[in-house]
Amino acid sequence: MSDNYIIEQNFNEITFGIEDIIYKDFERCTFNNCDFSACNYTGVAFIDCTFISCNFYEAKINYVAFRGALFTDCDLNGVNFSMCDPLLFEFEFKDCILDYAKFYTLKIKGTIFSNCSLIAVDFMNTDLTGVIFDNCNLHKAVFIDTIANKADFTTSYNFSIDPERNKLKRAIFSEVGLKGLLLKYDLIIK
Repeated sequence: MSDNYIIEQNFNEITFGIEDIIYKDFERCTFNNCDFSACNYTGVAFIDCTFISCNFYEAKINYVAFRGALFTDCDLNGVNFSMCDPLLFEFEFKDCILDYAKFYTLKIKGTIFSNCSLIAVDFMNTDLTGVIFDNCNLHKAVFIDTIANKADFTTSYNFSIDPERNKLKRAIFSEVGLKGLLLKYDLIIK
């Protein structure tokens, strides 16, 4: 088996250097309290991997492939996901900080964001069909020309979405969240 193909291993409290993961495939691996912020991600694939309390703060994840990645309690602040390999792109986020992240032009259908901070995230031209935003802070998140059909915003808050600039067919909102759809009209809602 190749040194560049790692399967079913656990990595705990490792700070990965710039060359440590380049050209490697990780399958069914678990990363706990690891720091990926300085890595070169060229030719890297994470397949069915779990990341717990990991640091990706402003990581340059260009060319990385995430196929079935679960992020729990991770810092993904400022990460530009739009440069990832879009083939079979699939992930889930729980209790993560994704402030200032970019998902520009990606197709992330069915992705689950649960208890996440998504402040000023760029969802421009993103396909959010069926995405679940469960108890997420979407303050200043950018929704322009998104496809958010069947997306669930029921328990999320601080969002502003222009229904005239986004596709929202059968999207789900709570009654309280309706004000986020009307902000551009400068209405007073009591």
